[in-house]
Amino acid sequence: MDAALESLSKALRIFAAERDWEQFHSPKNLAAALTVEAAELLEHFQWLTEEQSRSLPPDKRVAVSHEMADVLLYLLQLADRLQVDLVAAARRKLELNASKYPVSRARGSSRKYSDPD
Repeated sequence: MDAALESLSKALRIFAAERDWEQFHSPKNLAAALTVEAAELLEHFQWLTEEQSRSLPPDKRVAVSHEMADVLLYLLQLADRLQVDLVAAARRKLELNASKYPVSRARGSSRKYSDPD
């Protein structure tokens, strides 16, 4: 795994151990917490126009960054529990997506790869 992500995962392990929280960090619970945090991230964009979502005021950007960090931290904890190298998994997924969405077919289109032409 990337050194920065590994360092963050280690810090999260220590943080949880110091508080005796590992007992609550099952994959199921971490996935649920990740989903809740992702919903809290989305909440900041609810009812905004496309343009408003692209130009958040500074205080809103800070709040959004906190929710993004929560999502990342729970994802790292889940990956740690399941022994998934997130960087390697992301690279594999990017390669898979490149084969599903070749430039010649997907450029400028938001259609899913399985949608008929």
